Amino acid sequence: MKNLKAKPFLKWAGGKSQLLPFFEQLYPLELKTGEIKNYYEPFLGSGAVFFWVAQNYDVDNFYLYDLNDDLIIAYRVVQKDVSRLIEVLQCYDASYRRLGDFERKEFFYNERVIYNSKRFKADSLYSEEWIKRAASFIFLNRTCYNGLYRLNSKGEFNTPAGEYRNPEICNRDNLLAVSELLKRAIIKRADFTAVLEDLKSSAFIYFDPPYRPISKTSNFKSYYNNDFSDKDQEKLADLFKELDRCGARVMLSNSDPKNMDPHDDFFDKLYGDFNILRVCAKRSINSKKEGRGYINEIVVMNYS
Repeated sequence: MKNLKAKPFLKWAGGKSQLLPFFEQLYPLELKTGEIKNYYEPFLGSGAVFFWVAQNYDVDNFYLYDLNDDLIIAYRVVQKDVSRLIEVLQCYDASYRRLGDFERKEFFYNERVIYNSKRFKADSLYSEEWIKRAASFIFLNRTCYNGLYRLNSKGEFNTPAGEYRNPEICNRDNLLAVSELLKRAIIKRADFTAVLEDLKSSAFIYFDPPYRPISKTSNFKSYYNNDFSDKDQEKLADLFKELDRCGARVMLSNSDPKNMDPHDDFFDKLYGDFNILRVCAKRSINSKKEGRGYINEIVVMNYS
């Protein structure tokens, strides 16, 4: 992997860090030659692909979207107020590290209660309250079980505490590097259809939607308060085709339903007019230890 100064500051289920060297072989030629000047990433999550593209290719404009309010708030705070965010995170780090294992769990669950007692909207005006909110979000993300962002039916974050000896709560140098990159980005709370509103010529769009569950226990609500249904997947495929007609270069990744059912052609039919590759990735496909291991994911491209 190339030497990257900035890396994802959040852990995120389904993150693409492990696949970046393989993805580099799949990016469109126009990105590598500098012809593509506009990059779009809905379903932002940890942003691993954005960080790679922003540091390796000559792109002028970046458009980043997600529907998770707290995730977008965290990105915007890193973009605008990284120094003050670091100060708050360092306080979290110092308080957490001086505790024993039992006290750490108490600290985590108390913070989770406080976090769930409030709601913030990322499409409202930027507020100084966002700094503490972003710090709380990052702390919980870095110390919860497996970095899993999961909401219950009430919209409350309910992932349990993880068991870490030395969690990275505040990586100052990385946050500063991330902030510099994000100064080149437009960050919006919006769904994937917002790409059309912002679309410019010489565009590359990468979609990494909530994965279609490949087992009954793998369907957690990692991005939104509601499930991303097969109808949503079909709506996304329609957008993929529309962007293709607009002349944009488009790449999409998703789970491969053939992991569980070799006769499940859902994505093969949905994207039958485009190039589909299957790639091996290490994933937790359900909540049980024996359900974790290497599985296939699909990558769809509208270019050779």
